[in-house]
Amino acid sequence: MRFSKQSRLSRRNLIAGAAAFAGFFKMTESDARAQARARQGFNRNSAPSQLKITDMRSVLVASNYDYPIIRIDTNQGVYGLGEVRDAGREGTALVLKPHLIGRNPLSIEPILDRLRIFCNHQRMGGGYSAVDMALHDIAGKVYGVPAWRLVGSKYRDKIRIYCDTDQSKDPKIFAERLRKRAQQGFTFFKMDLGTSLVEDKPGAVDSRRVATEKGLQLLGEYVQAVRDQIGWEAPLATDHFGALTVNDSIRYARAFERFNLAWAEDMIQIGHLGPGGDAPKDWRGYKELKEATTTPIATGESLFGLEEGFKDLIDNRAIDIIHPDPLTSGAIRETKRIADYASMHGIETAIHFAGSPVGCLASVHMAATLKDMLAMENHAVDIPWWGDLVTGPSKPIVDRGFITVPDTPGLGIELNEDVVKEHIRKGGYFAPTPQYDDYILDHFRRGGPYPHIDENGNPVVSQ
Repeated sequence: MRFSKQSRLSRRNLIAGAAAFAGFFKMTESDARAQARARQGFNRNSAPSQLKITDMRSVLVASNYDYPIIRIDTNQGVYGLGEVRDAGREGTALVLKPHLIGRNPLSIEPILDRLRIFCNHQRMGGGYSAVDMALHDIAGKVYGVPAWRLVGSKYRDKIRIYCDTDQSKDPKIFAERLRKRAQQGFTFFKMDLGTSLVEDKPGAVDSRRVATEKGLQLLGEYVQAVRDQIGWEAPLATDHFGALTVNDSIRYARAFERFNLAWAEDMIQIGHLGPGGDAPKDWRGYKELKEATTTPIATGESLFGLEEGFKDLIDNRAIDIIHPDPLTSGAIRETKRIADYASMHGIETAIHFAGSPVGCLASVHMAATLKDMLAMENHAVDIPWWGDLVTGPSKPIVDRGFITVPDTPGLGIELNEDVVKEHIRKGGYFAPTPQYDDYILDHFRRGGPYPHIDENGNPVVSQ
């Protein structure tokens, strides 16, 4: 009798247990189906662990500034697009080709670590930046995710765009150009405010071609004319003042305080290492300028890297706004690193950009992940065929002053071959580049067998 009761209990427990296990197996099966569905977004033509870089080629597009576009190919037909800095040369990237061949393009950071030693400021950051874009394009295509997802999460679905608007010596014409930008839908503005605007006015510039007090008043009339057209609530930045020292810059910035500028850009042009004033190393000069005025100060469009270019400016709070160009500063991964570091120090980011839709959309992916981002520049809104260079993104790419962040894999673009071929500056359309197969830049390489003396003093030749 006892045995029978225990048997019935055991059978009851067994049935209950079987039901529980059945539910478990059903749940596991459901999870497996869900994971299988998730994997459907992956590029099934690619086995990531077997992916290898096989080639790098380029095409040079003629535009307002030439666009050196590169393509990195792989053994599985997946390729990535990147772009060297505007008005740079494709060779800046192609010399890095031997360091890429045979490597897995998904090893993004190890590859970039290897290339970093070959970078510098201004256009010499363009090769590294082009490779960064192309690697993120490949990885996004392989994993079926947009490039922004590879480095973070989106803070915004659209990127606010501003245009660098050319100056005119007639204040009315100058202001009308900015008014038309507002009509196009732009909500952020920038004007060139060169001292050359007033150089033909008696007493407006001194012997160094720097504005006198009279000249600064006349320059202010241009800003006032623009403010009268776009209003005082709209952000308005200024650029291209001329060859100014620290003290000159302080005078200019103070004279513009009453116009509530979004920023004054690259003011200090004297005393830099190397040409130009958009890659400043004199953080002390910028700190002196920043502390002497309420006009926000921005700089940095030709600096490469956090440690190499921006860290001293940020650590010493020498500027109000960093202004990197991703095609010099390190493209997606490094520029985000710079901007995130600046954000931790209370410094906002504005983005300089003057290239093709390839570099533009790569920069847009990066900008979407930044917490404290003001706006991004575009120099090509007046070029009618600019957006036709690519397919993929919604058109027009710059729409009412904004660019939509793509959610398609990689950069979300492909080149429109026919249109690109219409605008090639020189050379072919991604022609072979065997001249770059061998190392031109390298860390340390013997090159093959070498003669030396062994431990017994005998001459030998070994690998």
